Amino acid sequence: MLQNANAQDTTKKDWAIVLHGGAGTISKDLPDSVKQAYMNDLDEAISIGEEALANGESAIDVVQKVINYLEDNPKFNAGKGAVFTHEGKHELDAAIMVGNTRNAGAVTGVTSVKNPINLARMVMENSKHVMFAGEGAEEFAIEMDVKRVNQDYFYTQRRYEAYKRAIAEDSESGLLDSSEDYWEDDKYGTVGCVVLDQEGMLVAGTSTGGMTNKMYGRVGDVPIIGSGTYASDVVAVSMTGWGEKIMRAVSGHTVSSYMKFKEGATLEEAGNYLLNDVLEPGDAGMIAVDKYGNMYMNMNTSGMFRAMSDSEGNREVAIWE
Repeated sequence: MLQNANAQDTTKKDWAIVLHGGAGTISKDLPDSVKQAYMNDLDEAISIGEEALANGESAIDVVQKVINYLEDNPKFNAGKGAVFTHEGKHELDAAIMVGNTRNAGAVTGVTSVKNPINLARMVMENSKHVMFAGEGAEEFAIEMDVKRVNQDYFYTQRRYEAYKRAIAEDSESGLLDSSEDYWEDDKYGTVGCVVLDQEGMLVAGTSTGGMTNKMYGRVGDVPIIGSGTYASDVVAVSMTGWGEKIMRAVSGHTVSSYMKFKEGATLEEAGNYLLNDVLEPGDAGMIAVDKYGNMYMNMNTSGMFRAMSDSEGNREVAIWE
């Protein structure tokens, strides 16, 4: 199942980008129209990033731009289309990190911010802190004059139906991320983007609505720097999957440390180590790009909405292995 990473190359590419829209048990019985709609949207998202990077835009701007597109797309569990909490609300998390400087910003439990990744960037650039939570994050959003919406904006009928099912079942399956009605069993969903730009800057960003039926105050891996979102001077990583498992493995930092401290380690080896040896089957998906522009997008689940592209013309859009 673990496949599709480029062989290690130490010739630096001009730029590279990888994105994801969630990993989990994605049924191959998706209607062709649904499958094509997802492929089209992933293609559009990667195209936005390609054009910006080719034009010399910074990795920070590109990550934000691509994630904004995914946050505004109700197919994914971030921004518009976010899942419901146990209390019937929407609480969103996001984080962004610049590897070369280790600057980072994160927000958790926001309820009125249209694009949480924008607020996360503002935390990084306009405060001396790394993370704001709940009411504090909302206060900071007011101060930063970021675009706000009411809770109705995030509503989609599909997410509401999933929420009602989860409440009715009141079972473990109802406590896992949900990103598509056709998903079976364990259901995950998050969006993320990692970029190497023409200046050599590595940036990772992730945004999510969290778990369907999540309990009050639950925080997942996404806004935890080093877990679901991490960038260093060697690699940028964004995770998706079962947040609690990803956090326990400090997943993003684990990948970076493997590459830094194991002599000759490639991005592929580091990613496979995390997904094969540290995490368990069905736990997660991962995207990453290293300082040379080598790309990785892989999972130990049956599927992950994903796409990658670089300045050499390597390009792929995929859902299953």
